[in-house]
Amino acid sequence: METVSEIIVDALVKAGAKRCYGIVGDTINHFTSAVRQSKLEWVHVRHEEVGALAAGGESYLSGELSVCAGTAGPGSLHFLNGIFESHRNGAPVLLIATRIDRAEQGLGFPQDVDQIKLYEQCAVFCETLSDPEQARRIVSQAAQAALNHRGVAVVEVSGDIFKTKIKDSIPWAVHRPQWLARPTDEELDALAEKLNQAGKIVIYGGIGCRFAHDAVVKLGQQLAAPIVHTTRSKEYLEYDNPCNVGMNGILGNPAGYRAVQTCDLLLCLGNDFAYTQFYPEKATIIQVDIAASHLGRRTPIHMGLVGDVGATIEALLPRLKDRSDNVFLQDLLGRYQKDLEQLEERGHEPDPKLIHPQYVAQALDKLASDEAAFTADGGSPMVWLLRHLRANGKRSFLTSLSHGTMANAYPQGLGMAKADPNRQVIAMCGDGGMTMLMGDLLTLVQEKIPLKLLVFNNHSLGFVEMEQRIEGLLDSYTDLQNPDFSRMAEVIGIPGEKVEKAGDLEDAMKRWLAVKGPALLDVTVNRLELVMPPEVTAQQVSSTALFGLKAILNGRADEVVDLLKDNFLR
Repeated sequence: METVSEIIVDALVKAGAKRCYGIVGDTINHFTSAVRQSKLEWVHVRHEEVGALAAGGESYLSGELSVCAGTAGPGSLHFLNGIFESHRNGAPVLLIATRIDRAEQGLGFPQDVDQIKLYEQCAVFCETLSDPEQARRIVSQAAQAALNHRGVAVVEVSGDIFKTKIKDSIPWAVHRPQWLARPTDEELDALAEKLNQAGKIVIYGGIGCRFAHDAVVKLGQQLAAPIVHTTRSKEYLEYDNPCNVGMNGILGNPAGYRAVQTCDLLLCLGNDFAYTQFYPEKATIIQVDIAASHLGRRTPIHMGLVGDVGATIEALLPRLKDRSDNVFLQDLLGRYQKDLEQLEERGHEPDPKLIHPQYVAQALDKLASDEAAFTADGGSPMVWLLRHLRANGKRSFLTSLSHGTMANAYPQGLGMAKADPNRQVIAMCGDGGMTMLMGDLLTLVQEKIPLKLLVFNNHSLGFVEMEQRIEGLLDSYTDLQNPDFSRMAEVIGIPGEKVEKAGDLEDAMKRWLAVKGPALLDVTVNRLELVMPPEVTAQQVSSTALFGLKAILNGRADEVVDLLKDNFLR
């Protein structure tokens, strides 16, 4: 006879889980006792949201299952935001969400929360373990769903069930079949006919191209088609790609934006890019995605096909004619080269007393390992990552692009560094994100996690401030009164250093990266840095001008001067 706790832990270990993130207490005490006696490592975080983000960071990087476990009521509720992040970025995470004992449910007992009602909207599997005999079966099904659907599975367990002893006699297990899907021959023939007859073709690759780099590049070369990638697929399509012309969208570059807007046919591969205004209005749009529910939900399409990107391309290539006309491709490649040069220029630092965040990102790109893994907080740090860090086929990038949360960077980095302590893992943190979940810096020390923290310190919620100004509003409630993060880190037990002059940055960054354990680099960066979209519209210019007028009328003329000097007069 075994306890339900022991059976659940054994099922998790057999599903490949190596770590469980959480905070111990009441309804999970028997579960954590079983963890202590198993191969499953318990990672004791200070806030459950950090635990969920860390588990998601580990699973996103490894593709394997990670686990969170929370106590009844408040404990399990705290995981919610981090669980939504994994649900939206496709990390296989399993949450054990506990509830008070069954005898007290439905009677207004303290801390009673129906976790299923909360988590069913952000999970590929969400069920209650209602009978002890279900333990291995339910947990195995949950792990199987998380791994095969690349998402979150939630199992709700009442506290009294964990200590129940049962005979675990049926060998329920997790299955991970390998499979490929592609459109029918008739659909592929119709797709090939459209491609063979089209004029200017652009390939728009999304996260569905994650394992199809070579196939996508080969298709681009055969069609003489520029390849544009979404922000999430930067890691997988940017490198070793002679057809790459960059990104589309508000965080993209002019060549990527122009390619999408001026093509005759846009072929979307594994792309679920959400912003309809960045799709072309007149081009033929064809979409290939592994999920039929994704077809045509972002923009109207002329043809929708279900299939794995790699398998679909492999079956499509023999049906295509080679193209000799590459004028469209060459023109956009030339424009993309100019984009890269302009980005490089924006990182030059003519004023030794002022540090632009682009300069910091470019220094990091040069000094970080070729195999580093990077995370970035939602807001401006993710912009600097996407625009200024180079993908090379060995680096990894994780930002909160689909969920858009604050404070994701170092918690996700915590899990990534825990999973691979020999790999350089770097979290690009905003000062707002850092101060939102600062308590788990203690976890880095206690767990001896060698994460490198880079704080872009502009004493504001910079991205929000930029949004307000672009809309012609006076920025409001964005000021941050920050501590000296480097001194705070030292008190906690993390080596810290502060940089306020551009000339000091590179040497400080070298020292920071050389630290064996966790380390923090606090860099004071320009507050009035605009995130420039690939195409500046008249509305944006007029709105910024309106901000300038309002600022002058409110006695803030010096900010207008700094905004012009630091962004438009450089």
